[in-house]
Amino acid sequence: MGQKLIVLLLALLLGLQPVTSDLYLPALPVITEGFGASMGQAQLTLTALLLAFGLSQLVWGPMSDRFGRRPILLWGMAAFTLASVACAFAPSMAWLIAGRTLQGIAMGAGVMAARAVVRDLFAPTQGATVMSQALTGLGIIACACAPLGGLLTDWLGWRVALIAVAVFGAGTLALLAWRFEETLAQPDAHALRAGPLIRANLAILRHPVFLTWCALSSASYLGLFTFLASSSFVFIQFMGYSKTAYGFLMLSMSLSYIVGTFLCRWMLRRTSVHRTVGMAAVLTITGGASMAALAHAGEGQDWYGAWAVMVPMYIFMLGHGVHQPCGQSGAVAPFPQRAGTASALNGFLMMLGAFFMGAWLSTHMDRPVFALAHGILLWAIVITLLAWTAVQRHGRPVLMSTATA
Repeated sequence: MGQKLIVLLLALLLGLQPVTSDLYLPALPVITEGFGASMGQAQLTLTALLLAFGLSQLVWGPMSDRFGRRPILLWGMAAFTLASVACAFAPSMAWLIAGRTLQGIAMGAGVMAARAVVRDLFAPTQGATVMSQALTGLGIIACACAPLGGLLTDWLGWRVALIAVAVFGAGTLALLAWRFEETLAQPDAHALRAGPLIRANLAILRHPVFLTWCALSSASYLGLFTFLASSSFVFIQFMGYSKTAYGFLMLSMSLSYIVGTFLCRWMLRRTSVHRTVGMAAVLTITGGASMAALAHAGEGQDWYGAWAVMVPMYIFMLGHGVHQPCGQSGAVAPFPQRAGTASALNGFLMMLGAFFMGAWLSTHMDRPVFALAHGILLWAIVITLLAWTAVQRHGRPVLMSTATA
């Protein structure tokens, strides 16, 4: 496989997350109203998906180390496509939550394997660049998802919007079956044995490099998740925007993320990974602090509008475009023989955090603007502290040594 094909496949696999969440978000208030469900149940369609997504990776990761990436990807994408069809025809909110849970389980195979493939094929420093290219593709997919979801929901109904997710899954499955070649050089015959698996997980969880980069990528994702989980209620219900207009606001946010991934590659060509992350944290804390400040200053004021949320979010997303590729590639860098397991643990911890963040948001959505602003500020502070302390202590020496190994 050439690098362009690899980047395309990685973009499609990593793009499962925005396709499954962003395309669905404009329809969420309509689905909630149509089923007569509570806001807590609406949030559960996201948090159940993400918890299942995180837990499933703990199984998919060792399985991919044992049997290879290709069979896991093919089975996972087939299951994702079927689960997406089930969601589109769900007769009740309970059925939809169940379908979304199955979607999350299947999605775990694709996203976990994508991160493992990067470690299979590339040294860590080059892996950060390739991951950044793939995440640029993810950003392009995300740009299309929210506007498409809004348009389909407005014109044809929310079920058609969810059918579009199944079409994406089927197309990705077809390309994988046609062009993807196995990347795992030596399957680990002991990967699924309880003793070695437990020891491997404990060793990964104790590794300071894994903990540092996993914490960074998780905190950055949780900032994005906070926005995804609350923004439809902020813009559609609180500010009165149409679902289509909301979709284009999401598109503009994705564009800022794409710019962030280009910024990441530009900085990596000129300086080290840990310095790149440290400088990007300036953008992160600026975005988080300004969003919270504007929310408090604008309470009850006529001048407060979408710009007061989106401009700080653009700045935050520029930093996110740096932290995600560096964090995800850095977390698996020390484990070339256990890339699937390390990728799975990283993904699980991300989604576990998202589950608890979603639970917190569901109890604070009576004031959605402040729930969003306070959540973004929290994760901006965490990201900045990590980038300026732990990354500088633990990120540099191991990434350099593994890159030359």
